[in-house]
Amino acid sequence: MTTLSEQHPSVRGEFSVDQVTSLHNSSSSVPSHQPPRNTFSSCLANGSHRNPRASDQAAPYAWWKVHLFQGMVNDIKRRLPYYWSDWTDGWDYRVVPATVYMYFANSILPALAFSLDMFEKTAHSYGVNEVLLASAWGAVVFSFLAAQPLVIVGVTGPITVFNYTVYDIMSPRGTNYLAFMFWIGFWSLIMHWILAITNACNGLTYVTRFSCDIFGFYVAFIYLQKGIQVLTRQWGLAGEFLSVTVALLVLMSGYVCGMLGESSMFQRHVRKFIEDYGVPLTVVFFSGFVYYGHMKSVAVQTLPTTQSFHPTMNRDWLVDLWNIDIGEVFLAIPFAILLTILFYFDHNVSSLIAQGTEFPLRKPAGFHWDLFLLGLTTGVAGLLGIPFPNGLIPQAPFHTSALCVKIQVSDENKTDDKGKTTFVTDHVVEQRVSNLAQGLLTLGTMSGPILEVLHLIPQGVLAGLFFIMGVQALQSNGITQKLIFLAQDKNLTPVSNPLKRLKCRSAIWYFVIIQILGFGATFAITQTVAAIGFPVFILLLIPIRSFLLPRWFTHEELAVLDSPTASPFTMESVGGTYGLDQPTHPMTTPAEATDNNADGIEGDNAGKSPEMSSKFAVEGDLEKGGIYKQTDPSARG
Repeated sequence: MTTLSEQHPSVRGEFSVDQVTSLHNSSSSVPSHQPPRNTFSSCLANGSHRNPRASDQAAPYAWWKVHLFQGMVNDIKRRLPYYWSDWTDGWDYRVVPATVYMYFANSILPALAFSLDMFEKTAHSYGVNEVLLASAWGAVVFSFLAAQPLVIVGVTGPITVFNYTVYDIMSPRGTNYLAFMFWIGFWSLIMHWILAITNACNGLTYVTRFSCDIFGFYVAFIYLQKGIQVLTRQWGLAGEFLSVTVALLVLMSGYVCGMLGESSMFQRHVRKFIEDYGVPLTVVFFSGFVYYGHMKSVAVQTLPTTQSFHPTMNRDWLVDLWNIDIGEVFLAIPFAILLTILFYFDHNVSSLIAQGTEFPLRKPAGFHWDLFLLGLTTGVAGLLGIPFPNGLIPQAPFHTSALCVKIQVSDENKTDDKGKTTFVTDHVVEQRVSNLAQGLLTLGTMSGPILEVLHLIPQGVLAGLFFIMGVQALQSNGITQKLIFLAQDKNLTPVSNPLKRLKCRSAIWYFVIIQILGFGATFAITQTVAAIGFPVFILLLIPIRSFLLPRWFTHEELAVLDSPTASPFTMESVGGTYGLDQPTHPMTTPAEATDNNADGIEGDNAGKSPEMSSKFAVEGDLEKGGIYKQTDPSARG
């Protein structure tokens, strides 16, 4: 692959982490079109919201105009040339740890824990096999056909809440629950296809880190809550204290493995092994730990399983869809609307985060086509009587992170140690093999011998897995990062932190408070009988960010506090990013993006100093999914 210095002779030498981070952040900020009014902070001067070159630019891409099927057709045209390379690029070692980690994080975790939740709250309608089949079905379809194969699809916490809330509402009526769920899936399939055909995913242009962080924060707490619920169900039963102890040990072990992977302890290959396989090995170890020594005499609660490749209940895999009143067929429509709203936001946000600005991706995205596929998987899942699969948070971004290849660069933030180095992401192994492999492993888990092994896993281990996923999701969340910044000693905060550009910390406090209120309201409503309507509340986060926050914060404050979830290159599928002055045309390919970037160096940056030319070259390459390579090959880690 051609390096940046080879493309542009004016760009020489090695980029430091500080330079890369600052340029990346500057290219990712989201300015607002509206002038600020009644701002929380008056410490920053209001900047001009008018682009001086706006009159010279072409009219922005009119995403709101409905051109039927155009979004899906463009997605296929953009992604199809990379289909063969999606398979050949799978011959990379990073695929192995990514597959193993996703198998445990996507298959074992939801299948064992969410199935336990739904097993008890839906009168055994959903069990281990149903959740395993749902995860495998979504993985196989999206690995073969999706335009965004990095997105992990399975059973999520929000859909679990949706499923047992529907059961609580409909079971007193004597309704055939699985038949009713089929009709919800059927109507939702039609709605998904209508949204995909009418290019409704163009609305994602308004989705920024503000909404994604709130939803990610909510999902993280759902994981923590489910872990606690697994333990509280064992109160009064034998082995309750052993289960709590094992859950905490699993959490601590998994957390330490993650810390060691990011530390300077041991050799590089040892750290990577611990980081890649620490959590799966933790699950295996503590699953056998409770059967050792005196602990084997303690009766711990384990996972209830069923016959291999058979539904949990005594029924066929195909639902008796006509065993329902005609009125209830149409009563399923409002539930389908809520499900479609949930999946529109949940799946697309998972896709955005999995292709976030921190990942230097080179292959185009395709939101419209994937929404069409999601409708297909939803309808078939309803017919089979299994939970509806969709994009997973935090598993989807964890999958992309596991596929990152990093290089070693100098760390100029360490002013007291000029020889200090750190690792930054060089590129991502973009392929379909890991998603397919973990899906097939999930399907194989439904076999008799594996189910026997799963039946031996203590529920305390499942609770610990929930805690690990929740804590990891909170660590990487933007709300958590802002809270940590506010709690830090100002004198010890790295100068490269973009939040330091704000002169008034009150703006950060107000922004975080709004996000926490949004999270609190979303989490609170899911604890009530009104939980079925929480997708509507989640969707309201988008207009709040786009139309209310610009009235309360200045242009400069929002540019620092918020940013696009994905790069403009990824957002080309939906017509660009809201607030950016130059939306890219949706048919631009990575090769064309590189060519355009080269042209920009010669034209837009003509007359600038070499340093400024380098900055614009780096910024343009970052926005288009570019990667950095050091000229010294020995620097690779």
